Amino acid sequence: MTQLPPNVQLSGMMTAYWTSQAIYVIAKLGLADLLAAGPKTADELAQATEVQSAALYRLLRALASQGVFAEDAEHRFCHTPLSECLRQDVPGSQKAIAIMMGEEHFQACGELLHSVRTGETGFQKVYRAPIFEYLSKHPEQAAIFDAAMVSVHGRETAAILDAYDLSKVGLLADIGGGNGSLLIGTLGRHPRINGLLFDMPGVIERAKANVASAGLTERMKFVAGSFFESVPTGADVYMMRHIIHDWNDEQATTILRACHRAMGDSARLLVLESVIPPGNEPFFGKLLDLIMLALPGGKERTEEEYKRLFEGAGFRLASITPTTTEVSVIEARRV
Repeated sequence: MTQLPPNVQLSGMMTAYWTSQAIYVIAKLGLADLLAAGPKTADELAQATEVQSAALYRLLRALASQGVFAEDAEHRFCHTPLSECLRQDVPGSQKAIAIMMGEEHFQACGELLHSVRTGETGFQKVYRAPIFEYLSKHPEQAAIFDAAMVSVHGRETAAILDAYDLSKVGLLADIGGGNGSLLIGTLGRHPRINGLLFDMPGVIERAKANVASAGLTERMKFVAGSFFESVPTGADVYMMRHIIHDWNDEQATTILRACHRAMGDSARLLVLESVIPPGNEPFFGKLLDLIMLALPGGKERTEEEYKRLFEGAGFRLASITPTTTEVSVIEARRV
């Protein structure tokens, strides 16, 4: 394959947001859902969504050139495998994450220079509040965030359960368990496990409906609180997926110490995160690290950084188990 000249490669990187913002508009307008019944013209879609027809045609034409939708000889647009992923009713739907990326993430990353200059988050500069405080006060955005996390983390759950044996666990506590998707997947795989979902009160209420829909309410306990203060005692395994990376070292240490106080000597702590490898090879976590800088103010970490973090909270790094995704199961034990 002929490699493009460096200036052309760089140009493609710089203009990537043109496509991502076009996809955001499609998701926000729900156009992929409208095409589920069959091809439609831009005029028909514009009438259904109350937008300007000529402008919408230009948007659809541009995306069709990227394989998102296809235009036929009668100027009707229909689905492709890529555009199908933007439907709300398909497994692994990317609709919610397209909206989230096009709104809060796009705005916060627009202030990445501010973050690099100051170490402060671009999100707080734009929205005048930390991201999780903002979500707690904006239910619509919080619901989109929850759905987006399912689409991001959905493929991770099976990979985690395939890589790490939880079959002998009695009580599994998910600290900062969000919408409950990880516990739902785990309890579905292992019928002997009972779950404990711990998160902020508003998050717990949203998770209860998901757990009920999965038919797992009788095997699940819900506890509301802040992991900066304390977490429930008595679990065999405490796990946190994409929690520690949201916070700086001082804040992460506070969370880990709360877990340390709650855990018995034989309990295990599982931190489910990317582990940044050395060298220049591509790794998604290296880019995700910039999102942590711009939005919550946290960071992705190397193995050595996890060792230091654990030691500061009274743990030792016991093992790192890779999965088929870029997330690893990082096991820590009390010292």
